[in-house]
Amino acid sequence: MSDDAPDSLIPYDQIVQEALRAVVGSVLGEIEASGGTLPGNHHFYITFKTGVPGVEIPNHLRERFPDEMTIVLQNKFWDLNVTDVGFSVGLSFNKISSHLVVPFSAITAFVDPAVDFGLQFQPVEVDDSPTHADTAENDGAEQAGGAAVGNSEDGSNVVTVDFGRKK
Repeated sequence: MSDDAPDSLIPYDQIVQEALRAVVGSVLGEIEASGGTLPGNHHFYITFKTGVPGVEIPNHLRERFPDEMTIVLQNKFWDLNVTDVGFSVGLSFNKISSHLVVPFSAITAFVDPAVDFGLQFQPVEVDDSPTHADTAENDGAEQAGGAAVGNSEDGSNVVTVDFGRKK
């Protein structure tokens, strides 16, 4: 390929991002269809931008995670509902039950550490402030060591999609 490649008039990067986010929807849909039970040792870390339109989280969580947060779907979650545009789920944070609504467009990472699988997405542009993701401390969720999104040097199945344009 040449360094002088023309800019595409087809938004390939956006199409791929949407297709990969649909993978998250398919996986969550399978869990919903099975009655909300995760098979084997599977569990999910889902990172999302809290300021994206359509994200609904309680005020105490928005104050704690004003930009981005990571939730863990493992032992204690309920009312998982998956739609074409996103999902909703009940989780407990410091023994306070909370209902979250997350559009797929807000998701920046999806990891299943049990099988070293991960997807990382370009963040939806909300503002230009620096981003920092804190892992939410869900009640009863075990912390898996070493499950880093984007770390494929260990042979894990992490897919990072980043389309940069040459200027």
